[in-house]
Amino acid sequence: MTRWRGAGTRASGLRLRLVLAFALLGVTTTAVVASGSYVQARTVILQQAQDAAVASLTDRITKVYPITSLPSDPQELDVLAQRLSDRNETTLIHYRGVWSSGIQAPDPVTPELREAVAGGRIAWQRVIRDGVPVLLIGTQLRIERADGSSVPSGLEVYSTRSLVSEQQSIDRLATFAWLTGGLSLILAVLLALLAARGVLRPVRELGQAARRLGEGDLSTRLIVRGVDELADVARTFNDTAGRLERQVGELRRMEADARRFVADVSHELRTPLAAMTAVTDVLDEEADRLPGDAGRAARLVSQETHSLTQLVNDLIEVSRFDSGTARLALDDVDVAAAVTATLRVRGWAERVRTELAPGVVARLDPRRLDVIVANLVGNGLRHGAEPVSVRLGADADWITIEVSDHGPGLDPQVLPHVFDRFYKADTARTRSEGSGLGLAIAWENARLHRRDGQTGSLVAGNGPSGGAVFTLRLPRLASETAADGDVR
Repeated sequence: MTRWRGAGTRASGLRLRLVLAFALLGVTTTAVVASGSYVQARTVILQQAQDAAVASLTDRITKVYPITSLPSDPQELDVLAQRLSDRNETTLIHYRGVWSSGIQAPDPVTPELREAVAGGRIAWQRVIRDGVPVLLIGTQLRIERADGSSVPSGLEVYSTRSLVSEQQSIDRLATFAWLTGGLSLILAVLLALLAARGVLRPVRELGQAARRLGEGDLSTRLIVRGVDELADVARTFNDTAGRLERQVGELRRMEADARRFVADVSHELRTPLAAMTAVTDVLDEEADRLPGDAGRAARLVSQETHSLTQLVNDLIEVSRFDSGTARLALDDVDVAAAVTATLRVRGWAERVRTELAPGVVARLDPRRLDVIVANLVGNGLRHGAEPVSVRLGADADWITIEVSDHGPGLDPQVLPHVFDRFYKADTARTRSEGSGLGLAIAWENARLHRRDGQTGSLVAGNGPSGGAVFTLRLPRLASETAADGDVR
């Protein structure tokens, strides 16, 4: 799919548009110039041939003037036609329905030309005869009267001249116009390719640099060439990348400081919390014998101390994920037995329905599996509605654990944030307990298990009949390699 998308992008990209624009401009310009030149040259060639033929016929007619008597038979018409003929032209004479050389049918000239000649003027017409272009010129001779005046004689003279040479010249012009158009198209495409190369190279470099920058290489910079608009874009990109690198560097430093602070504080709190936990154990034993408010205060202190201890432990675990020091302690685990043990230790065995496929053995971290299952089941018991169900399935490469409840389910607006740290879905739950780190830690623990480049996953959703559904997917043969601190 990516290959076809890339090919489609190139096929409709800027290079193609530039080539098409240059080619269209070149073809249009060439067509206009070539067609204009062709029409003008054709007109000039035909006009010159026509003028020359008219002048030649006029000169020959002048030599036989004045005509004092009209031909009385076809032989005299032939004699007159021979006197008016030329080696490049053939002359025909028509008088009172009779043609020289005894022509009967078909009529050698067109009715239009006959009509124009009958009007007493010189006329011409270009026709195609037997596939050959021919120029027809006609005029009517005048006869001299005794008083020196002249009148139309009815004697029509027609000259036919072949236009083959002129047509060949016109054909050569047309061929030259086509060749010129083809060469212009090739030149336009070459110019377009050169222009596209000059324009697209910095654009392509900009795209590649932006891609590297988006992938996290903040040291990416462009080479600035020239002083045009593309050079301004390159300088702007470099300035923006520089500011982004400085800001991201500062944010990373602040984030690292914050993580280090949380980790240091969490570790420092462990010692006093251990002492406080020992004290609260004593208070728990004495709380029932303490009067009124003192007993309630002792139980409250004990409860909050245990909550604070759990929060500190969660923060220490999160700091290990962030620093990339979290590692798997892999072992061959009977998954059904491990899930059952998790429920029994926490006193949930009677409250949770289980459908655990027997004999599912996987190589994974049993402590992290215990943390994930405990968080998911505890989340369902606290925020959902009983009964909570746990189902185990497996195939050759992966195991799947599904934890569901019968509560109101997760609001669609909450689903994208379920595994965010310190996120509490108050709008989707009637009660909101805990620190908001449990599901985030479960998600991280799932992703620590990986195989062949694929990581485990934990997905939240809603069942078809309501209730939240969490689906854990882990490889049956996890790798010792830890995750690389992927950012959500």
